[in-house]
Amino acid sequence: MSYLRYVKVIGTMHVSPESREEVLSTILRERPNAVAVELDRARFLSMQSGAEMSLEDALRFGRRGLINYALAKIEEKLGNEFGMKPGEEMKAAISAAGLLGVPLYLIDEDINAILGKIAAAPAREKLLMALEGLSVFLPVKPTTEESNPMEEYRAMMFAFRQRYPYLFRVLVEERNGIMARNLVSAVDELKLSGIRRPKVIAVVGLGHKPGIEHLLDRVKERNYWDYGVSRYVYI
Repeated sequence: MSYLRYVKVIGTMHVSPESREEVLSTILRERPNAVAVELDRARFLSMQSGAEMSLEDALRFGRRGLINYALAKIEEKLGNEFGMKPGEEMKAAISAAGLLGVPLYLIDEDINAILGKIAAAPAREKLLMALEGLSVFLPVKPTTEESNPMEEYRAMMFAFRQRYPYLFRVLVEERNGIMARNLVSAVDELKLSGIRRPKVIAVVGLGHKPGIEHLLDRVKERNYWDYGVSRYVYI
């Protein structure tokens, strides 16, 4: 049995206004039994509070803080290019879940674990990241009327995998496994609550969508659960 019959995965660009509108309209139209987002508890609380880390704060947290600060600044720059603050599509999903009165599941890996893995990257990949200014994470050039942002995003993800095999594994593949596992757990929990055929809409970054869908489609093969070091948080 494929868990894709229960879960619809929306792949978004974190800085795209179109992604925000797609998320909001899809959730309100399909009225799922639950919504899941690519956040952990710490990032959820930070997003809700609107707090932003300063360079001074980052320095107090050491290497992990600086990594988190650098990634946030990159997303901020990209948001200026695409016309939307990073994370607005996650806020739209959270808002839609609240409007419908359905559970919200935070399915991503703990941010401290993610930052620890980034800090442990091979020296070659760290050097390459520094030389390229981390621009491989997402397209950094402004889109034109003729360009297709989603296609550019996919091209960047392919380039990311080629340049950074370790980081691709820990930031994409391992998190795919964690989020897929947590989605299965969420579906099973909804079934236990008496919902015979639950529907969950999951909002994740575009680069995670194919991998998560592949894992959900082969859920009987439990070997990928080895990635699971995080449990979803129910809000």
